[in-house]
Amino acid sequence: MLESTVMLKPLVALLVLNSVMFFWMYATRLPAMFKLKMVSDPRLPAGQQMSELPPRVRWKADNYNHLLEQPTLFYAVVLILALAGAANEMNVMLAWGYVALRVVHSLVQVLWNKIEVRFVIFALSSLILIALIVRAAILLLW
Repeated sequence: MLESTVMLKPLVALLVLNSVMFFWMYATRLPAMFKLKMVSDPRLPAGQQMSELPPRVRWKADNYNHLLEQPTLFYAVVLILALAGAANEMNVMLAWGYVALRVVHSLVQVLWNKIEVRFVIFALSSLILIALIVRAAILLLW
């Protein structure tokens, strides 16, 4: 059995990715908004206003939003496994695999945005996440 904190390292790595994407999003979005002389209009949906931005700028925000969706399940399951003392080699390997695929997914989305490629990466990361959830369920529910 590994030390429980080993299970938390991939969690922190994903938080770092989220932070990097936050800064990358605003580093591209704000200059583009100034260049287009965009003015926020509270009467319009935010998505409609942002649709004026070039796709390469929007991709960063889309990715940042994606990192606030499914990865929340990852954070929960990793915390559960760490607290349950289930920081074994398989769980740690799965957690790092999920993080690695999310990094690749982010890079594909913000630099190239080939949807077919993103889908395969997303599907693989989802399978890893489901494996972690199943392992936590077996550990705690059976």
